[in-house]
Amino acid sequence: MSGALIDYYKAIEDSSRKMLDAARARDWDEVVRYEGACAVLIEQLRYEAQNQELPPEHRTEKIRIMQRILKNDAQIRCLAEPWLAQFDRLADGQPQMIH
Repeated sequence: MSGALIDYYKAIEDSSRKMLDAARARDWDEVVRYEGACAVLIEQLRYEAQNQELPPEHRTEKIRIMQRILKNDAQIRCLAEPWLAQFDRLADGQPQMIH
């Protein structure tokens, strides 16, 4: 991907939204896949940001995008907590409670 820095932010937001959709569907493999895509995009953004600046007219949009990404992340964490709690119990070898 090459282009304006704002395009990287938009792509990260898109992957974050897809990650949330996968978490809502309890498709944890897809969550991990989109998380990997986000990590790649973030590294690309970091690299590109060394050579170019975000224009002032994109700064407000960046803030809105970052807020949506953070909101998506918080929702994903809420959805993942029960799954993570089960994983922790299994990893510790403790008996699992069935609801």
